[in-house]
Amino acid sequence: MRKALRWLLALTVLIGTLSTAGAATAAEPETPAAGTDIKEQLLAIPGMSLIEEKPYPGYRYFVLNYTQPVDHRHPSKGTFQQRITVLHKDVSRPTVFYTSGYNVSTTPSRREPTQIVDGNQVSMEYRFFTPSRPDPADWSKLDIWQAASDQHRIFKALKPIYSKNWIATGGSKGGMTATYYERFYPRDMDGVVAYVAPNDVVNDEDSAYDRFFASVGTKECRDRLNAVQREALVRRESLEKKYAAYAEAEGYTFTTVGSLDRAYEAVVLDYVWGFWQYNLLANCGDDELIPPDARTATDDQIWNSIDTVSGFSFYTDQGLEPYTPYYYQAATQLGAPTIHFPYIEKKYVRYGYQPPRNFVPRDIPTKFQPYAMRDVDTWIRHNARHMLYVYGQNDPWGGERFRVDKGAKDSYVLTAPGMNHGANVAGLVAGQKAFATARILDWAGVSAAAVAEAKPLASYDRKLDVRNVEREPALRP
Repeated sequence: MRKALRWLLALTVLIGTLSTAGAATAAEPETPAAGTDIKEQLLAIPGMSLIEEKPYPGYRYFVLNYTQPVDHRHPSKGTFQQRITVLHKDVSRPTVFYTSGYNVSTTPSRREPTQIVDGNQVSMEYRFFTPSRPDPADWSKLDIWQAASDQHRIFKALKPIYSKNWIATGGSKGGMTATYYERFYPRDMDGVVAYVAPNDVVNDEDSAYDRFFASVGTKECRDRLNAVQREALVRRESLEKKYAAYAEAEGYTFTTVGSLDRAYEAVVLDYVWGFWQYNLLANCGDDELIPPDARTATDDQIWNSIDTVSGFSFYTDQGLEPYTPYYYQAATQLGAPTIHFPYIEKKYVRYGYQPPRNFVPRDIPTKFQPYAMRDVDTWIRHNARHMLYVYGQNDPWGGERFRVDKGAKDSYVLTAPGMNHGANVAGLVAGQKAFATARILDWAGVSAAAVAEAKPLASYDRKLDVRNVEREPALRP
């Protein structure tokens, strides 16, 4: 019965993939005439409209809306406007397809692969992140296949203009997004560069994270962080009074999570995870960030440390609302980590790591699909082609990561020593950095000489090239 169900699921995905490919093909523009302005070429695509164009030296930068089906299996049942941006350099250059897995930034920026290949960059806002949300919102249409189909239609629409090689990329949830896109549409991209992408294959088995926190960094740093986290729970009564005053002053409410008490514990339990996600080992010695002796620290010192690392505003209704699509996906397909706290007495921990269902409004139904991540993991391990995964040694999200097995071709998993959730190719050891850069250039279809030199083709631009880890709440990839 289980084997039959798996075959049925696979057939459903295949049928959906074929039907969406057909719908996208029907809307493809003809190859643009030579000499036509790039704005005219983009706006000639059916369903494409201009929000604004922003100047940037050496580029044209467009913020656009693209009409997408709410349901790619049934394109006639409604549409929505999805934001994308295009950082245009030249149609003769490769193109990088980027998504964060969340909202799209409307400020010109260039991801690492875009700098490496000196190419164009198309960036997509993930469906259901506002304003790219259908109205009314049928949340059952927010899944990894529908989102991959969004990317597929955008690629098919733009490929006649940007005809050279394409590489998909993204960090964290964006790395997951690039992976799922490759799984469902493996013939679209010429390569994939996925940064710090979590891979929660079995949602109920998270012991890898416990092992990570038992060994990351140094014992001195771990003990220091653990002590502050424990102390915040020991002083729960006094610090929750501070939290209540803070929430009242800011107008924060706690309807979704259920209570201020639940929100408080969620923030505190994110603390150690959040530190390693965004900080380096050297930051552990910062006495202003991490009180050196939690037992003698003032309430304000404990509060400020937890707030700086985790953020007391996040588990309020106002903090959670922008990330409802993420938590919905975590509750239905992506899964979420659960870790234990052996250094904190049980009497201080009332809820533990709360499931993502707790962070989704009650009027949005969720049902977990355990086969979704197993399918992706199996496919990547045996079918990956031209895929590069980069992880940070000290990033908690790397505790459960993607792997490539013998069936994979020209695909790799590399780890940047000492790096956090901002790990990138530049942070790899010298030999691996050169190797990874060469593979990206090769997949992009640039000259053999450039591949052999294995260096980024574009000079670093301090405004375009964002290298620091993007600040996000701790338990969100």
